[in-house]
Amino acid sequence: MSGDHLIHSARLVDGGTVVEDAWVRFAGGVVAEVGSGSSWRSSPEVESTDARGGWLTPGFVDIHVHGGGGGSFDDGAEGIARGLDLHQRHGTTRAVISLVTAPVDALASRVRTVASLMASDSRILGSHLEGPFLDVGHKGAHEPSLLRPSTPADVDALLSAADGTLRQITIAPELPGGMDAVRAFSAAGVAVAVGHTGATYEQALAAFDAGASILTHAFNAMPGVHHRAPGPVAAAARTPGVTLEIVNDGVHVHPEVVRMAFASAPGRLALVTDAMAAAGSADGDYLLGSLEVEVRDGVARLAGGGSIAGSTLTLDDALRRAVKEVGLPVTDAVRAVTETPAAAIGRGGDLGRLQPGYRADAVLLDDRFAVQRVFRDGVPVA
Repeated sequence: MSGDHLIHSARLVDGGTVVEDAWVRFAGGVVAEVGSGSSWRSSPEVESTDARGGWLTPGFVDIHVHGGGGGSFDDGAEGIARGLDLHQRHGTTRAVISLVTAPVDALASRVRTVASLMASDSRILGSHLEGPFLDVGHKGAHEPSLLRPSTPADVDALLSAADGTLRQITIAPELPGGMDAVRAFSAAGVAVAVGHTGATYEQALAAFDAGASILTHAFNAMPGVHHRAPGPVAAAARTPGVTLEIVNDGVHVHPEVVRMAFASAPGRLALVTDAMAAAGSADGDYLLGSLEVEVRDGVARLAGGGSIAGSTLTLDDALRRAVKEVGLPVTDAVRAVTETPAAAIGRGGDLGRLQPGYRADAVLLDDRFAVQRVFRDGVPVA
């Protein structure tokens, strides 16, 4: 398992371009060389894969995912492993472990678990706390009794528990102490996301000015775009450097609205799954945190109230839908599952591209964008 491998005869999609008859050589777990044509034959002899004209992309990066394969990330090491295994088979080579609302001490314990797992599982990029500092009026699938404004003590407790592994936190900035929390987490190097919020356009702009840099699942659990009250989505679209998450499962956001979002913020859309345990599993009854979820026809909704409760999406499906249903160029769709999400959490220098020096993560897909092979650190893993 040296991480040395050569993939040739591929349609390479990387950095907003498509290169026909391309090849990529991995060595020591990173990208060593990239070229086109038959020049790969002069490379050092290593195990090789003939792509036979298939699409070759960087490994997918999911910055908002709660589980899959029957495993919930809130349940600890076993649930995290099961979820990551499922998503890896669908092209996700790295992921941020998203945790739903719970008491602060419970969340502190969970981020400690994630931090400890990172030493043995390189797929894990850190934690994303989706709560508890969220607006009850836009709670989505979060237990309303646990939602609360933040305090400096809460911020300190979570940062201390994570010990540098907290990658992202979703906050409703209009809550008491919300802007202070945005500044504190941002100053600590955490990507702060505005979400599950009733913020106005002006309040969202202020949060982005204070350091927030992501909009959690744009359009969902927030005010919509109104011609006299443009809301958080418009604030994010007009602010350079802000990444907008989109759950492109055909349920959370209409394909035409997805197309409009990509047009309004070129290069700043990140496709995420927001997947819960039922992703890759059968319809049935599940838990998301402490809430009961019913999955019917692949759509997850709270048993009480019917709110959308995450998704059963995988990133390869999000990519296919982006090309075939939304009508995006392949280059834009691939960037939204690779380069853009990696950059959103500060990993744009080593993940999300197939260029020399980057991690040797790659996905080989057929003409229909079905996953054929997945590589992580240069090694075939699915």
